[in-house]
Amino acid sequence: MEHDNLMDSEDKEYRQWLEFSRSHDSKLREYFIKKYTPLVKYVVGKLAVSMHGSVDPDDLAGYGVFGLLDAVDKYDPEKNVKFKTYAVTRIRGAIFDEMRKMDWVPRSVRQKARDVEVAIQFLESTLGRPATDNEISQRLGMTVDEFQRTMQKISSTSILSLNELRYSGDDNDQVAMVDGIEAPECFSPDVVAEREEIRRIIAAAITQLPEKEKKVLVLYYFEDLTLKEIGKVMEVTESRISQLHSKAICRLRARLTNAKTGIR
Repeated sequence: MEHDNLMDSEDKEYRQWLEFSRSHDSKLREYFIKKYTPLVKYVVGKLAVSMHGSVDPDDLAGYGVFGLLDAVDKYDPEKNVKFKTYAVTRIRGAIFDEMRKMDWVPRSVRQKARDVEVAIQFLESTLGRPATDNEISQRLGMTVDEFQRTMQKISSTSILSLNELRYSGDDNDQVAMVDGIEAPECFSPDVVAEREEIRRIIAAAITQLPEKEKKVLVLYYFEDLTLKEIGKVMEVTESRISQLHSKAICRLRARLTNAKTGIR
């Protein structure tokens, strides 16, 4: 009986979304915004834990609301993606977009992250495999301990996110790492094919990550665990998970740069 009620509820909402996508009725829009506003608090709660108080959660919530409004207006119920999944991506993306505009990460930290990316880019294009911590630290002229401290500084000061990773195709058509569930637009077949190729490159880059880094990304972005929860699952400290997360993002940036320049 409970299962039947759930199915009826989901079917009713699906029909409401279909109606809204056709009519853009203001009352339906208000209804969906009110119903899914708690998603903003959910996303902000996850991000605030990872950011260690670097930004006011109320500010993050304000940015996230714009993402929710965007999600409601652009959601396509016929794409077989649940609205919650789509909205969380949009809310998180809106928050990161505003944070980038604020340029809140110290320039020195950005430079350190860039140095790590460049070192990884060179090593992995040369070696044809993931570079080890020892190899990266040597390339940077550091000891392994110094490299780990550098990664800790990067991870504790900045949020390096899949939402910030974008790959540009030949026509500078950018696709975010977590894109792929947007409402359809009037793209030409050539543009659609280009975007599919970009997503293929992104997916391949993720699968080639070292196992621990890949696991952190899967648990954080697709299983919705916090860094602290992931630490418990993998039986390491939260700071270690934060390091692995930042290292994975740096490695993906380097992989995408190599792919764009034709380096394999």
